[in-house]
Amino acid sequence: MAKLPYHYGVKLRIFPSNEQKRLIKRNSDASRFIYNEMNGMNKELFLLRQVKIPIELVQKRIQTLEQRLKTPSTGISNVHGWLNDNDLDSLMKANAIKNYRAAWNLFRKVHRAGIPVFHKKRIEQKYQTSCMYASKLALPNMKNGSVRIINFRHIQLPKLGSLRFKGISKEIFNRLDNIRIGTTTISMDATGRYYVSMQLASEQPFVNKVNNETATSIGIDLNIDNFLTDSEGKIVANPRYYRSVKGTLAKAQRKLSRRALRAKKEHKPLSNAKNYQKQRNVVAAIQRKIANRRKNFLHLVSTTLIKKHDLVVAEELRSKNTLRNHVLAMSISDVGWRTFLGMLAYKADLYGQKFITVNPRNTTQTCSACGFVMGTGTTNKLTLADRDWTCPQCETYHIRDHNAAKNILAKGIASM
Repeated sequence: MAKLPYHYGVKLRIFPSNEQKRLIKRNSDASRFIYNEMNGMNKELFLLRQVKIPIELVQKRIQTLEQRLKTPSTGISNVHGWLNDNDLDSLMKANAIKNYRAAWNLFRKVHRAGIPVFHKKRIEQKYQTSCMYASKLALPNMKNGSVRIINFRHIQLPKLGSLRFKGISKEIFNRLDNIRIGTTTISMDATGRYYVSMQLASEQPFVNKVNNETATSIGIDLNIDNFLTDSEGKIVANPRYYRSVKGTLAKAQRKLSRRALRAKKEHKPLSNAKNYQKQRNVVAAIQRKIANRRKNFLHLVSTTLIKKHDLVVAEELRSKNTLRNHVLAMSISDVGWRTFLGMLAYKADLYGQKFITVNPRNTTQTCSACGFVMGTGTTNKLTLADRDWTCPQCETYHIRDHNAAKNILAKGIASM
């Protein structure tokens, strides 16, 4: 998979039977258990190593844990025999172990993510498997692996068998013979919908490269008032999907809270309280609708920008830092800046375009005509309330966001 030059991902909705739903839950629970078991062994090993006195019992326990962590697939299964059940996918175990080790590598290399923590039991279910191919196959593809497409409506998955699905594009379906499947994720969301996500790879590009007749560059300034303003002066309005249903969602959540209290008074576990579960599905459906509408909007805007311009320049945003402002936190989360920048990055690679981010320092305060920086000399810095201003040096009138987009584009071109 890694050796192939072109990669892509698809997410399909699947419709499992009751027996297949049971198998998905068993594999999801087992995957979470293996991850947590490895995390527990590592934590215990860390504490035992703090003991400086060479106690024989402690030394033996350290050796036992180290041996289990070297070969966790057999080490954990030998202690917990139920993991050898025929219902469980062996590749699910391998992927759970790989994910735990990847979490540690992410902590060691990036340092932004904390150490791996225990995965809580949630409504959602998820586990990963891999598509395996026979060594004698001349041409591995989407039709002859352990995960394979049977026809336009059915997919074969390890342990689960054949499942009905929908959502594959005709472009992918017509190229099944030259595409390979890699890691496959089976999941269930909070509303009970099931999905399968597949990593695909091929020697041929999944989309046609964009060939614009004239090279065009654009800078974009992301803000809360409008979703974005570009260096050409065009504005994309902020749809505010969360705010549009905030009242409806709040009302549904209050009803959910009341039903939770009633279930507790009647000494019912929430998993068995029918009224609570019914209302929980209502709340989850509203939240899913918000997320889907936002994601659809971000896909449309990002694809349009990448296809129409050879170079797209945006400001480098750290959403984690901006969310500390409790006044703007909800608006920043609603607009989805981080997701949008991620889409621009991978779509630029997909379509053969360029996307870069620049330091946003002084892009708002600098005059794009003469380079004068507000806040220097006797001038004051612009505040968030100042939506337009006139440069005191060259007397050029600026609309704040349009001026910032021009400066972002200039910085991007200068950095190339």
